[in-house]
Amino acid sequence: MNVPAGDTGASWTVDGTRLTRLPDLSDAGAYVVDDSGRIVEVTAQTERLLGRPAAELLGRDAHDLLHRGKYGEPMPRSRCTMRQPLIVGGTAQGEGDWFERGDGQLMRISWMVTPCRLEEGRTGALVLFHETPSSTPPPHEADGAAASMSQLDRLALLAETTTTLTSSLDVDETLRQLVRLVLPLLADWAVIDLLTEEGGVSRAAVAHYKGGLLTYRDDLEGPMPPVPEESPMPLSRALRGVTATLVSPETYQGPPDSGIAVAQQELFRETGMHSACIAPIRGVRGVVGALTLGRSGQPAKFTTADLLLVEDIARRAGLALDNARLYERQRRVAETMQRHLLPLLPSVPGLQMSASYRPAPHASQVGGDWYDSFVLPDGATALVIGDVIGHDLDAAAGMAQVCNMLRAYAGAGQDPPSVVVDRLDQAVARMAQTTMATAVLARLERRDDGGWRLCWTNAGHPPPLLVERDGRTRFLEEAQDLLLGTGIPTVRADAVADLPPLSTLVLYTDGLIESPTRTLDEGMARLSRYAASMAHRPVASLGDVLIDRVRPADNDDDVALLSVRIPDHP
Repeated sequence: MNVPAGDTGASWTVDGTRLTRLPDLSDAGAYVVDDSGRIVEVTAQTERLLGRPAAELLGRDAHDLLHRGKYGEPMPRSRCTMRQPLIVGGTAQGEGDWFERGDGQLMRISWMVTPCRLEEGRTGALVLFHETPSSTPPPHEADGAAASMSQLDRLALLAETTTTLTSSLDVDETLRQLVRLVLPLLADWAVIDLLTEEGGVSRAAVAHYKGGLLTYRDDLEGPMPPVPEESPMPLSRALRGVTATLVSPETYQGPPDSGIAVAQQELFRETGMHSACIAPIRGVRGVVGALTLGRSGQPAKFTTADLLLVEDIARRAGLALDNARLYERQRRVAETMQRHLLPLLPSVPGLQMSASYRPAPHASQVGGDWYDSFVLPDGATALVIGDVIGHDLDAAAGMAQVCNMLRAYAGAGQDPPSVVVDRLDQAVARMAQTTMATAVLARLERRDDGGWRLCWTNAGHPPPLLVERDGRTRFLEEAQDLLLGTGIPTVRADAVADLPPLSTLVLYTDGLIESPTRTLDEGMARLSRYAASMAHRPVASLGDVLIDRVRPADNDDDVALLSVRIPDHP
């Protein structure tokens, strides 16, 4: 039911009464969430109250997007009373809770939530809310907001820190979430310095919260001087793993003892921080960096209790960053290994050829996708695209074996592709490690009249796409048969097609078109549409552009792609 507010096509019921649109109330906002808590309908009044357009609200998790604690901190789901009707049903109401507007300001609300039935038998909830007067100043104006936190609030913040930071294995995303957790709840400045793998220091983030807006000062970010081994200054000590320290501008007023001290003097001068605390960020394998929280707009100074809380947050951040860095290191190694397993393309007179490979977005291991091309003994050009099932070292090892066997069988004579693939299938079935794979093997050769002809067979793989120079497209769906390694006898066939001058042949793996939320036909149609629009694009850049534009955002598979441009008639 993801439709714009006011669309009369929407339909849902409350207490059995069918409504055709969500009514716009004069004072209160109203929105509907589905059974997973995602917003599926809003009113114009809701947009005005929240300062957020419908496009920013629809499809988003209402709890993550809107609900906040009184200091602006993310609200743990375990403490959210507005989720009760979604879990146990019934109507609930309350007051004194907080929503975050689009400009970052907090709005104190009273609310009521009641179950409703959506289209197609789905259930959800109708949320009504309105703004109530608040005697509590916004977080950026609060004096020492952290000092007034209860022990329960601090424990909830630490729990939310652990949950939030460990939900991502991307270093940059982890840093953004860390900044969001501590600003403006504990400070209005957050500075994160990280030790690099080369042994240096990088100021990875300098963030400032003011007037409801979070901004990053990239002019203060970048490489830092090395860490001095004996310096007693707080940041140097933190980067060596020594305990957290309370800091003021006076700490860095004396003659600097190192380049880092000079950088800290500039930091305090540029930010106007009158009070700060610096804590080491420790991972499992050692110090990862240092977290500095500072106050310039908040008048209260940091206390020892604040320092202990910041130190605990930094410890949790260190575990998350350590895991994210290890993951990225494994990912780089895996991608490098994968690329070294893939072959170089041959230089064939008249043909333009390029290949692209893109690893899975969220995988840290090698995959089984591959492409290949080589010149056969009779002068024809072999084109190969394939995918060994799996995403691990076994899949990569299987891919290397299958690729090499296919080269050997294809180069042993002048057999048609179906015979070569059948021989390969029998060999794959005899491999010690159970391996299953899909593949397309094609022979591309000149006809006597100077044109080009393609002969191919398909072992369970997505069909190649032929794009003519005028933008017409068609999938080469002939000669489809079983994938490799099933052990089931089959009679494979060949298909033959003449390729028009200046046409482009695109061979690809399923990671380019498959999506858990779309049909395969939709993925193929999307590929056809984009490929047609790029019929005249140089082949050298075609593969990367197609992957960027066609690959579904929710596809977690690697992609291999081989493009061949047929020359014009001589």
